[in-house]
Amino acid sequence: MKKLFYSSFAYMVIGVLSGLFYREYTKGKDFTGFTQLSVVHTHLLTLGFIVLLIVLILEKLFTLSKSRLFNWFFWTYNAGLILTAAMMVVHGMLQVQGATDVSAAIPGIAGMGHILLSAAMVLLFLVLRTRLFGAAVKNDAETSSALAG
Repeated sequence: MKKLFYSSFAYMVIGVLSGLFYREYTKGKDFTGFTQLSVVHTHLLTLGFIVLLIVLILEKLFTLSKSRLFNWFFWTYNAGLILTAAMMVVHGMLQVQGATDVSAAIPGIAGMGHILLSAAMVLLFLVLRTRLFGAAVKNDAETSSALAG
């Protein structure tokens, strides 16, 4: 539970600081157009701070960490978010510096970050399903009856 709390807090701090960096960096370079830097803070605050706070609440309610898949979710999610945000910063800084043709590696690596985030969300739902309905969800009829009450 502590790692969720501290991770969420860290993303909140980094998200706020990335917004400050965007404002000051673009102001210092007299840049007025769109840049990926403008959305880094929203990604970090929403996907890092808010999502992990929600997972923290789910952890408190359902002890998600008792599932063996929870650590896979946690580390895959963090790796995906850090990779995505880092590539957004690199791309944004290149945009501010006037680069019009960036290497295809930058969006490719950012895409890998998004894939990791998606895989982590699937893992989260598997963890949640296990903690809500037990280790074995045998068939749709049992799942439907469990959801019904």
